[in-house]
Amino acid sequence: MSARPQAQPTVQIDNDRAIVTEWKFTPGAETGWHTHGHDYIVVPMTNGLLHLETPDGLKAFELVAGQSYTRNAGVNHNVINASDQVVIFVEIEIR
Repeated sequence: MSARPQAQPTVQIDNDRAIVTEWKFTPGAETGWHTHGHDYIVVPMTNGLLHLETPDGLKAFELVAGQSYTRNAGVNHNVINASDQVVIFVEIEIR
């Protein structure tokens, strides 16, 4: 089994109030397993289908450009682009 490509994070802001990161996923790219240490907001820049590997199993999540959502600290998952196009979102972590 070949390894998936890695999603590309670009940190835009990292200060005492927030961390703002743009995430770019080519088709099939993943973040790798991680646990969020802060509450966060995701702002999708493109439409796309994500697969979320979680401790409870695989979940599908549809991104819609411009439709933001929020999650609490402690989320543990691996995010995978299940779309056939590049998917981009901005993640805003609140310190």
